[in-house]
Amino acid sequence: MTDESGLDPFALLSVAQMTEADRGAIAAGTAGSVLMQNAGNAVALEIMRRWSPRPVTVLCGPGNNGGDGFVAAAVLARSAWPVRVALLGDRRDLRGDAQLHASRWQGAIEAVAPAALEGAALVVDALFGSGLNRPLDPPVAAILSAVAQRSLPLVAIDVPSGVMGDSGENVGAAPAACTVTFARKKPAHVLLPGRELCGEVVVADIGIPSAVFGSLGIDTWENDPHAWRAQLPSAKAAGNKYTRGHALLCGGYPMTGAARMAARAAARIGAGLTTIAVPQAAFSIYAAALTSIMVQPLAQPDDLARLLGDSRYTAFLIGPGAGVNEITRGAAFEILETGRPVLLDADAISVFASRTDELKLAIRGPCVLTPHEGEFGRLFDVTGSKLVRARAAARRSGAVIVLKGADTVVAAPDGRAIVNTNAPANLATAGSGDVLGGLILGLLAQGMDAYPAAAAGVWIHGAAAAAFGPGLMAEDLPDLVPAVLRGLDCN
Repeated sequence: MTDESGLDPFALLSVAQMTEADRGAIAAGTAGSVLMQNAGNAVALEIMRRWSPRPVTVLCGPGNNGGDGFVAAAVLARSAWPVRVALLGDRRDLRGDAQLHASRWQGAIEAVAPAALEGAALVVDALFGSGLNRPLDPPVAAILSAVAQRSLPLVAIDVPSGVMGDSGENVGAAPAACTVTFARKKPAHVLLPGRELCGEVVVADIGIPSAVFGSLGIDTWENDPHAWRAQLPSAKAAGNKYTRGHALLCGGYPMTGAARMAARAAARIGAGLTTIAVPQAAFSIYAAALTSIMVQPLAQPDDLARLLGDSRYTAFLIGPGAGVNEITRGAAFEILETGRPVLLDADAISVFASRTDELKLAIRGPCVLTPHEGEFGRLFDVTGSKLVRARAAARRSGAVIVLKGADTVVAAPDGRAIVNTNAPANLATAGSGDVLGGLILGLLAQGMDAYPAAAAGVWIHGAAAAAFGPGLMAEDLPDLVPAVLRGLDCN
């Protein structure tokens, strides 16, 4: 899926890729001053679309972000808006296109200081944008703090100054009501805490030729059904329950709820058959609670091996409620040995703490790990942004990593990554991760590749929770899945 630019509309551009796109546009014949004019015009038009004329202060930095601000200020002033411009640094230090557009500003220029906010009813943040790579200087931190303290509506150009463009890290930004960015979103627009500081994100076309994007090596996207909907399994008229896949889960004891919710999720998302293998002591609990989900007791030491030897099982899940012990680790090794798709969650991740290399050697086929931050930290000793850490873990383990949270990142060993943004706050409830594991398992069982299955499961999980609203419990989620799937079929 692409738009008129030829670039996937859900692609995310790193700061370096956006810089390269600007350079490519200039090399192709679009002057930098024109790109800047288009950017500033887009900001001013968005402001005028949202608000009636009112006193506005435009805070301009010393680089191209500040140049965009000068353009926006001029457009607003010509439209009879009362505009004040405050510049960080000396006007004589401006260079290139920023200097050109600053020279076209006919009004006064004052210093960036809280006094510049007097009488303002709206603020435009054109200080740094996504290019910031260091802590804010005290004068900038002071004026952004004043904006926040006065609850002034703020429009950020590119990203709010103080938010790191590639990580979403916050080093002192004021929250924006709206952020106008260019060409495509950046990671900061979708990763927390940056996403919450951006407000509504508007992506403006500033005239970068479509040919420029082909050389950027895009490897990061915002999660959306267009990325995986064509690969979603669908029932065939000539099919049967076995052609729709048979999911096998290892159920825990005495913690039995997690695996039961995961099993129901696998069935709801389309697995033709779903079986839970459980300790003999837990058989009656599982059997009494489940109907269409089959329950297999593990009464003898070789019972799991016997089940795994049945080629009709097409994907496996171990971890929810399993316990952090050698039994779980041994079972995980047995399951991975099959070479069929495996999802490791919860305790089946924790049992490999400080044993990442053992896990990598054990993985023989498609594998998905779904850690939350605590589990991730026990398994992988990596630092950096959520994107950087998830990618590093995927490369090191050879598995698809689903690093869970309100901004879940799905990363593949080949470097591709998707950031999910549709998860509502009500998903922060016990058991929701177990349901997610079941959804991904059900898709794996039906033959979907690991990376798109993980991305699809995460998005469907979020959509189901959003459809329910307040009061959600994890056990509600599986029954919400069919409506989400119907909606995907209609689009």
